[in-house]
Amino acid sequence: MKIERHKAYKTTEIEWLNEVPEHWSLFRIKNLTKTKSGTTPQSGLSQYYDNGTHFWVRTTDLNNNKLYSSEFKVTYLAREHYNLISIPIRSILLAMYGGMGTIGKNAILQEEVTINQSVCAIFPNDKRFVSEYLWYYIQYFRPHWEIFADSARKDPNINQEAIKRLWVTLPPILEQESIAHYLDTKTTQIDRKIDLLTQKATLYSNLKQSLINETVTRGLDKSVPMKDSGIEWIGEIPEHWQTRRINSIAVQSKRKNTGLVEKNLLSLSYGKIKRRDIDTSFGLLPESFETYQIVEAGNIILRLTDLQNDQRSLRVGLAKERGIITSAYLCLEFLRNIHPNFAYYLLFVYDISKVFYWFGGGLRQSMKFDDVKIFPFILPLPSEQKVIVDYLDTKTAHIDRIIQTINTQIEKLKELRKTLINDVVTGKIKVV
Repeated sequence: MKIERHKAYKTTEIEWLNEVPEHWSLFRIKNLTKTKSGTTPQSGLSQYYDNGTHFWVRTTDLNNNKLYSSEFKVTYLAREHYNLISIPIRSILLAMYGGMGTIGKNAILQEEVTINQSVCAIFPNDKRFVSEYLWYYIQYFRPHWEIFADSARKDPNINQEAIKRLWVTLPPILEQESIAHYLDTKTTQIDRKIDLLTQKATLYSNLKQSLINETVTRGLDKSVPMKDSGIEWIGEIPEHWQTRRINSIAVQSKRKNTGLVEKNLLSLSYGKIKRRDIDTSFGLLPESFETYQIVEAGNIILRLTDLQNDQRSLRVGLAKERGIITSAYLCLEFLRNIHPNFAYYLLFVYDISKVFYWFGGGLRQSMKFDDVKIFPFILPLPSEQKVIVDYLDTKTAHIDRIIQTINTQIEKLKELRKTLINDVVTGKIKVV
């Protein structure tokens, strides 16, 4: 197949479509097919969920791709009591609730399922359209759902009526088939490249974690005698290293930002402490930040909230400048003989080992300094700490650059995929 422009175009009065090929039609979803949403059987009742045999799709299952299964299944009794109908193969599923980050998430079914009330199914109609073509159009339209969203809510939603009103481009059936086949082929190729790069980035991320773990707990000299640290998640350490409790080498810093003496707003995100704009962040007024705490370069920040629900996000960050951060986080200030970067690397190992999560049997919702202060902390000599830090700073920075390069390639491929779909389903380019 080759790509070229269509011979003639016509203008539209649709907000998100300036023009379309002259021979294409425009229809609303409601004029092409039917839609349906589902419901949720009462939670906690085993008769509705235990040993379920029918896939039951929620917005979290929607993968913006072909969908073969769901996280949960429901029983025949649940289907009967709640009138859950089977959604047929090749139906298009669309997320209606959850705010702008979720609405518009989509999938095209490869297996029959049932759905809950936050998902809308667009049924196939082979006489009017090719489902795969319409699904690609739904992917193109995803960033535009704000037009139909209920802006009065904190997390805007859409509903079936909004979906029914959606205008879609509709080439002749044979052209839809050609477009769907072309996009299937091209997006599969792009997705394969993205998957390979994602796997590569994950390998480097795992390498970084292993490097930090090995170096910060074993040191760089592999010839020194070892001893049992007595710490379950650490294992053996060099014989000359000490083991101390955190409260003997660190204090909790709790300086309030009274009078807004500091306006350099910081946040902890995925293990990095970054600057935020105090005038626009979170929609809060500057006075709201008087309750925040002041942190200094070298302080360690721990996000020890919502432990039972979030086991993956990195919870440890190293402050590299003076600023303020939410008082919901724990700020540790270590003694002068503790290199702050070494403390960060060691607590990073605790983090990836899920120590904060399972230290309380996986039941704690949050931890305070009184919980953390009894944690054991392994301690090389100050000179050895610096050698370890210099080594890890260099090595991890190199790995981070590699990961960043890979992620840039992934983002370019994602943008290429998006642009390709957009240009084809809106008729900017012609598939021949």
